[in-house]
Amino acid sequence: MAAIAARLITKLVDVQDKHGEATIVLTGGTVGIGTLKAVADSPAAPAVDWSKVNFWWGDERFVGSADGDRNTRQAYDALLKHIPVDPERIHEPGSSDDFETPEEAADDYARRLREAAVAEHAADMSDDRPEEPGVLPRFDVVLLGVGPDAHVASLFPEQAGIREKERTVVGVRNSPKPPPLRISLTLPAINTAAEVWMVVAGEDKAGAVGLALAGATPVQVPAAGPRGTSRTLWLIDENAASRVPQQLVRKDAAGA
Repeated sequence: MAAIAARLITKLVDVQDKHGEATIVLTGGTVGIGTLKAVADSPAAPAVDWSKVNFWWGDERFVGSADGDRNTRQAYDALLKHIPVDPERIHEPGSSDDFETPEEAADDYARRLREAAVAEHAADMSDDRPEEPGVLPRFDVVLLGVGPDAHVASLFPEQAGIREKERTVVGVRNSPKPPPLRISLTLPAINTAAEVWMVVAGEDKAGAVGLALAGATPVQVPAAGPRGTSRTLWLIDENAASRVPQQLVRKDAAGA
C-alpha cells in the first residue's frame, strides 16, 4: 500500500502542476482505506497542496452519517483529518439521515457533480474549453477496489447498476454485500476519469482479477468495465495476481 500511496502523491503533485488543483474519487475496502492511511503516513504527503484537492467517492453505504460502515467516515479517520483539506472540496454522498431512499441520495449526488462540472467549466479559461459544461467534473484519478464477486464501487454482477448507460449515479438496493442499500457512480461516470486505478490485494480476489483481465463482459464481471481515458492501472499484490498471465503483471505493482 505504501507503493500505491507514493504513486498517488506523485500523481496529485503532477496534476496540480498542470491544473492548479486535482480531483480524486476515493474507494472504501481494506486496500482503499489502507492506501489512504499510507498516504497520511508518508513523509512525502506535504508535497501535495491538500487545500486544492477535490474529494469525491465512487460509492457509499446508505446508512446514518456517523455509521462506521460509511466509506466517508473511514476516509476521514485514515486520511482527511490528518491533512489540511478545504472542507468545501470534500463532497460526501448523502446519508440516510438526509434522504428517505438511496435513489434520492443518488439524485442529489448527481446534481452536485453536475454543479461542480458547471463551476469548473466557468473557471476554465483555456483555448480548448468545450462550449458547454458536462455533467461531471474532471476526475483525475478514480480509485477502485474489487470484491471476490468482481464488483467495483457498488456495481454488482447482473444487477441494474452495472447495466446503467445514461445516469451518472444510481441508488442500489439488495446489495449482496451488506448493508443492502447504497449509492454508486455508474460505469459511464467512472470511465470519464483520466486514470482509473484498480487496487486489489488477497487471494480471494484472484479469480475476479483473472476474469476481468481475460476480457469478461462487465455485466457478469463488473471489474472488467472500468477504463480510464488516459490509462487504467491494476495495482495488485502477488496473491491477487495469481491467476493473471505472468506477462501481464508489472513487477512494481506487486506488494501493493
